[in-house]
Amino acid sequence: MYAITGITGNVGGAVARTLLAEGHSVRAVVRDAAKGQVWSDLGCEVAIADMEDAASLTRAFTGVRGVFVLPPPNFDPTPGFSEAKAVIDAVSRALVAAQPARVICLSTVGAQAAQSNLLSQRTLMEEALSALPLPVAFLRPAWFLDNLAWDIAGAREQGVFASFLQPLDRPIPMVAAADVGRVAAELLVQEGPVERIVELEGPERVSPNAIAAALSTVLDRLVQAEAVPRETWGSLFLSQGMKDPMPRIQMLDGFNEGWITFEGGDATVRKGKVGLIEVIRSLAS
Repeated sequence: MYAITGITGNVGGAVARTLLAEGHSVRAVVRDAAKGQVWSDLGCEVAIADMEDAASLTRAFTGVRGVFVLPPPNFDPTPGFSEAKAVIDAVSRALVAAQPARVICLSTVGAQAAQSNLLSQRTLMEEALSALPLPVAFLRPAWFLDNLAWDIAGAREQGVFASFLQPLDRPIPMVAAADVGRVAAELLVQEGPVERIVELEGPERVSPNAIAAALSTVLDRLVQAEAVPRETWGSLFLSQGMKDPMPRIQMLDGFNEGWITFEGGDATVRKGKVGLIEVIRSLAS
């Protein structure tokens, strides 16, 4: 049996569905029992746990062969990443107590970056779990293509894809959540040792201009990519309700300046199967 955290999200759900399709038993780790019902109906065992509660996580992780750790996303963390540190502490203590044979933790491209940014929450998780006396692997996916869900309405209604990734003609690694979930499931069930760091991108790198062209194709209307001026980011994010936009701005700078990137060479990065058009079609349907 495999315990899957974050199962109600795109990646965790993809991990679970992949495992179930291959005949494996799954323990769905959820905070809310009501959200576990759909997984119970699919034949999963359901465990109720809070990602900041070591005791409930220990119960959820006990007796399984492998655990998939998906730290909850926090796009507006407090200074010092106190929320992430609380999760890291609880997860670490639970894993040591439960002693699963294999742990796959969802991290991110650029987790090795020394500069502080929004993704530093994953850097802290890697540092803590690397020190555990357990076989832990970190899956570092590229920028999620599924983030385009936020852009479909603007593209459909106004013909504009507003991009924080710049310049508009520079391709960067991106990947579909479906590929991330599939690879995570493969890592969970494979026999023998697994490499400590697994970096993953989609079948091709895409630029904001390429995204606009793909949106044009799927939506059957002209869509133009437009760069959101950097000097407006702070006020824009504050207007959207963020309390401290700086970590997000620093992350975007990291992608645009090239210091958030894969640690290994291109030859070592795994390639996914799901492309840009397929993801946009699923989001726009």
